[in-house]
Amino acid sequence: MILQALYDYYQRKAADPDPDPARRLPAFGLEEREIPFLIELAADGRPLGIKDTRRTEGKKKVAQRYLAPHSIKRACNVAANLLCDTAEYVLGVGARGKPERVAEQHQAFRQRIAKLPESARQDVGIQAIEAFYTQHGPEALAQEADWPEIAEKNPILSFRLAGDSDLICQRPAVISACLQAESIADDHATCLVTGLPTSVERLHTAIKGVWGAQSSGASLVSFNLDAFTSFNKTQGDNAPISPAAAFAYTTALNHLLDRNSRQRIQVGDASTVFWAQKEDAEAESGFAAIFGELDDPDARTEQVRALLESVHGGKFSGERGENRFYVLGLAPNAARLAVRFWYAAPLHEIARRYQAWFADLKMVHGPNEPEYPSLFRLLSACAVQRKADNIPPNLGGNIMQAILAGSPFPASWLNAAVMRCRAEQNVIYLRAAIIKACLKRLQHTHEKELNPMRDTQNDSPSYRLGRLFATLEKIQEEAINPGATIRDRYYGAASSTPVAVFTTLLRLKNHHLSKLDKKRVVFFEQEIGEIMSALSDFPKHLSLQEQGRFAIGYYHQRQYFFTKKPESAPSQEGEPK
Repeated sequence: MILQALYDYYQRKAADPDPDPARRLPAFGLEEREIPFLIELAADGRPLGIKDTRRTEGKKKVAQRYLAPHSIKRACNVAANLLCDTAEYVLGVGARGKPERVAEQHQAFRQRIAKLPESARQDVGIQAIEAFYTQHGPEALAQEADWPEIAEKNPILSFRLAGDSDLICQRPAVISACLQAESIADDHATCLVTGLPTSVERLHTAIKGVWGAQSSGASLVSFNLDAFTSFNKTQGDNAPISPAAAFAYTTALNHLLDRNSRQRIQVGDASTVFWAQKEDAEAESGFAAIFGELDDPDARTEQVRALLESVHGGKFSGERGENRFYVLGLAPNAARLAVRFWYAAPLHEIARRYQAWFADLKMVHGPNEPEYPSLFRLLSACAVQRKADNIPPNLGGNIMQAILAGSPFPASWLNAAVMRCRAEQNVIYLRAAIIKACLKRLQHTHEKELNPMRDTQNDSPSYRLGRLFATLEKIQEEAINPGATIRDRYYGAASSTPVAVFTTLLRLKNHHLSKLDKKRVVFFEQEIGEIMSALSDFPKHLSLQEQGRFAIGYYHQRQYFFTKKPESAPSQEGEPK
């Protein structure tokens, strides 16, 4: 299913009529490669210098991208790519490899050129390269300023004729030869993607761009050990996929994972890509806005709000709503990729999940807090020191699965939020929203649903205890304005073993009330009376879910105290306005 969806996406993008080449994917037999250095040749093969294509982006130098013949996947074997390869292959120089092996690599590169069909060898560009090797040799470039770096770092190189904008490997005769070579097939198997008779792609192109994976790429489909041999079938024969289908899905996935792609986000350790079966730019950009981090938070908020309004307005219904949407999460696993999650559903179903997600998260908050927090910020709020490195590896993927499937969130997320509240003795907006969302999806029919703001009708003992704790803290703050409040000392015990704490806190409250004016005393006594009217006793222990309700009650009551009331709203005597 995954490969089929990626194959279809490649076909759509490759046929894109948009004149912008960045929106189209390379034809079969070609691929986009970063080439840091170009060897410029005259038509007679004379070397004219080495061109550095790199530009500075931040602290890094990024090479320019060119279309080149599809590269060969290799491990420790000697296998040359056509007209575009490392310095060891192209020039026969390198400080890393053994001289004998480097010489073998260079010879393989030249032999690959010599094996081109006669039509390609008659091209002026190919003739220039052959003349360069026979009449001048790589040593003719040894005086170039970039030579020491090339010899040390072994970068990718290719050739270009003087005065041309395209590389020699991009010349029509060369491309035609590549396409002819790729189309040769022995029909001895049925492709599992296309269902057509075909030859089998033995090794699939590596997938690059997955966070944490090898920079050289990792395999999504791979059979390289004896344990994978079945019925004497080795490597790609275990799951026959045609060269064209393998090229299509790997090209599409590498395109989606590109660092400049707008269809990828990072969810925990999972590099996540998404696309629509039929082109729908709004749906694709909307997914990135909902779950990703944009440079402009205000723009992101407006985009999410507009998307949700579109959902309410029925824009994702009818034929458009039946357009399937795909979400794929990949995580590194040695030299391979693990599928962290995969979800495919019509857009109308995805739209309902968006609504449910933000409805679950909705919580009263301060003016500077985000109305629609990103998943990354929510995950970071539950991590030690709020660092992304401390987010549990599988948590992001499990949450994404729950969002898209409409299922309960993982218990580990609720546990992480509650534990961070206890560890830091503070219930911040994002953690409160997380706890509410987790509890809402675990809601039992007999339990009162949690509201976004203070709910005086909620008789849950743990929720009321949280409200009570916030009220007692507020009384202390107004009475003596301490540097540290009862929250800093008692929050953990109050939220887990209330019976051990609240008797002492209520007795301490009387001392603090004696220092307040009469109106405030009346207000707080009424507030405490209303809260305790539904409490018969202080529980010995609170479960994880009850600790979550305690945190919500505490947060709601704190927000109530610090929220300015509208002028027209009636208020109790002594209540802050």
